[in-house]
Amino acid sequence: MIVRILGEGQFDVAESTLDALNELDAAVEKAVEAGDEAAFAPALAALLAAVRAQGEAHDLESLDTSDLILPPADATLAEVAGMLAEDGLIPG
Repeated sequence: MIVRILGEGQFDVAESTLDALNELDAAVEKAVEAGDEAAFAPALAALLAAVRAQGEAHDLESLDTSDLILPPADATLAEVAGMLAEDGLIPG
């Protein structure tokens, strides 16, 4: 699966990491829904760090479409709220 972090690039992430990523995504979603800025920043940082740690940089020359698109590390709570779907940033 190809995950794009806006402003950073794409990462190849194994499907087997989806459960762990969904747990981190749930924390981001909870913080956004509560309008909790204090919880939001570390939750988003943890999600993006997990993608970087679990994934490998996708070939820069590739024109492959991303399966998931995540906000940049400096995204605001309002920006992420606009990106959330029914089941967070990561479906599942």
